[in-house]
Amino acid sequence: MIEKPLSSVDVEFVSTLHGDEGVSFVVLMQPRGDQADVLLRAIDDVALGRVDEAVREPDKPRGEEAKPLAERGLEKTLETLRARGHEAVGQVVAEHPLDLLKSVVAETGADEVIVLTAPHYVEEFFHRDWASRARHKVGVPVLKLFSHNE
Repeated sequence: MIEKPLSSVDVEFVSTLHGDEGVSFVVLMQPRGDQADVLLRAIDDVALGRVDEAVREPDKPRGEEAKPLAERGLEKTLETLRARGHEAVGQVVAEHPLDLLKSVVAETGADEVIVLTAPHYVEEFFHRDWASRARHKVGVPVLKLFSHNE
């Protein structure tokens, strides 16, 4: 599960987690939502010293407006993973991402789930972040990683 396109550093990292073992990826990307996470992201931005980002939060596309951006980001991520020699498929998921994640894990026989996001301190503190919630739902180990910028 991702929330923005993977950087080259992220792709390198997830590609080498299992050494030379063949790895395939099913990538689920959630576009920015309309829900209360706007406030949580703003608090995280302030906690990280990015006050200017918190102020610009209302100007960023969310919901249906964010879907085309998420689709382009997902395609870029899949192309980059494939260029490294991995099988990679994915989809943008706007609603109930953890339910879809659970069904993908069951259908594919996944060995683990990687949740790669920016830090979300408020959600993490209350165990409401994707990784914490997925651990209770998917039945396989969940690895939480923080994304990198180019």
